[in-house]
Amino acid sequence: MKVVFLGPPGAGKGTVGERLEKDMGFKRLSTGDMLRNHVKMATELGLKAKAYMDKGELVPDDVILDMVAEEMKPKEKLILDGFPRTLAQAQALDHLLKNTGQSLDLVVLIDVPDQVLIHRLTARRVCRSCGAVYNLITMPPKKPGVCDLCGGELYQRDDDTEDTVKHRIEVYKRSTQPLVDHYKQKGLLRVIDGNADPETVFNRVKELITS
Repeated sequence: MKVVFLGPPGAGKGTVGERLEKDMGFKRLSTGDMLRNHVKMATELGLKAKAYMDKGELVPDDVILDMVAEEMKPKEKLILDGFPRTLAQAQALDHLLKNTGQSLDLVVLIDVPDQVLIHRLTARRVCRSCGAVYNLITMPPKKPGVCDLCGGELYQRDDDTEDTVKHRIEVYKRSTQPLVDHYKQKGLLRVIDGNADPETVFNRVKELITS
């Protein structure tokens, strides 16, 4: 089974994906993690990607698609989180799946109101020492400003300020609407309400996958 997760930053795609990995045996393919791993391991694709990243440029679609192709195995239960991001990437993924005798089973759009997203993302805090992530609303540290795991200082990332979050949401909307239309036409799109606690959102997604 192959599933694509769509949703704005802060919708909870990663949280749901991790639960599906743990509870249902899915493999979650996050393009961000995939890129970092390839660069860290200095693979051929990682070196190609790094050359663009070092210049502050976006990694081209063909490089990302080659990484995705390496990870996709027939009959594997896979979640694509963060890919595709554009219509061109979606069309390239369609081509890849067709050429390898595979297919996409479901596209889940986790829909959350803008104001809720802003509230969630501006409440995120990260540990400077170990990188652990907290949320002042849904998962606060036991002691304000201090990491539960290592005692490190918690800070707010530059891309979690309100102005930056608003910009990220607008960019998401512009790039994702063509994807929504594309998958709706294919009859693959299902929309769930992500304005709920993580357990409820997970159960809504699980029901779609198992129905």
